[in-house]
Amino acid sequence: MFGSNRLLRPSHATAEKLLTYECGVDPVGEGWAQTHVRYYVYAYLYVIFAVDAVFLFPWATVFEVLGWASVAEMGIFIGFIAVGLLYAWRTGVLAWT
Repeated sequence: MFGSNRLLRPSHATAEKLLTYECGVDPVGEGWAQTHVRYYVYAYLYVIFAVDAVFLFPWATVFEVLGWASVAEMGIFIGFIAVGLLYAWRTGVLAWT
């Protein structure tokens, strides 16, 4: 069944099929754009803090029910995140030069 598709399809390769398609406009220049690694570092830090928020919001809704043990656990969790941010700041990862 899967092999019949390969045998029955038209096989007229043209140069236009190898071009990138951008809104119906002919492409200008190359399709390669290099992104600096600094953008990835900031994106990675954003993901870390977004995941942190995912853990903090449910905890904040049941804060009174869980008691002081949960406050200590969340303090340790936030402490680890703060130490990571402090380390990134001290090593110059956050410096945009």
